Amino acid sequence: MAGKEIAVKKYVVKLSAEERDRLEAMVRAGKNSAQILTRAHILLKADVSDGGQGWSDGAIAAALDTSHQQCRWRPSATGRGGVRGDAEAQVWPQLARARIFDGAAEAKLIALACSPAPEGFARWSLGLLEQKVVELNIVDKASDNTIGRTLKKHFSNPTAINNG
Repeated sequence: MAGKEIAVKKYVVKLSAEERDRLEAMVRAGKNSAQILTRAHILLKADVSDGGQGWSDGAIAAALDTSHQQCRWRPSATGRGGVRGDAEAQVWPQLARARIFDGAAEAKLIALACSPAPEGFARWSLGLLEQKVVELNIVDKASDNTIGRTLKKHFSNPTAINNG
């Protein structure tokens, strides 16, 4: 045991007895993914409460044969919402972006990309498509990267669509 070596940390794990019991039961059962079990082990070893071990990140990483970065997910677990006893991955809905191209807009983009290129151009470029989808009010705004990724789902080489 590494003892209660506590460095000055921004996020400290303090588990309640109930949370500790739930994590220990999860580890004993071993029926979750390896990532979730590793996170449970990290929380148990990092716990500085009376029943915890209070290990440092380095000691935890060495004991679990993992990286220091794997141990750094703790700030999200000890943040505003408190420790999640189930150690499952956090879902941050504010980080998830809504899709720019839904099915109908995607179909219109593909039809536009397959149509003849504008006068003066040999073929559609991603920049031209970007301007045209906004001009035609297919979407409010889109980057050339988004258009390229959307077209790549349907074509192996989006820039060679109507090179035919």
